[in-house]
Amino acid sequence: MIKQVGSTPILLKHKATCHCGTVELELTLPNGIEKPRRCDCSFCRRRGAIAASVTLDNLKIVKGHEALRLYQFNTGTAKHYFCSICGIYTHHQRRSDPSEYGYNVGCLEGVNPFDLGDIETSDGVNHPADRK
Repeated sequence: MIKQVGSTPILLKHKATCHCGTVELELTLPNGIEKPRRCDCSFCRRRGAIAASVTLDNLKIVKGHEALRLYQFNTGTAKHYFCSICGIYTHHQRRSDPSEYGYNVGCLEGVNPFDLGDIETSDGVNHPADRK
């Protein structure tokens, strides 16, 4: 689906896949890639992905739902999903904002995350939900 803004067409629907293609997501990104970031928590440091955010209703699992596996740790609030075939992290329901999914920017078709330039690193070691 393409939205017209003035004379500029903007792609609203984006396809994201795991490495083997078993899992396919459809993302609605009316404003493009929003809030791209890395996180320095123990899990994200190891994963190394750049994540961006989308509201829950703007991410749809098109295929491969049965291949997705869930990983939760620490408080168990965030729900991290990955393909059980190739192991690629595709998305997660955020701990700091459960009304959003974080998705792996590297899974977006036609997007090279290395072209995004400098990416902010979130302080996941001192997560906002842990601060009093």
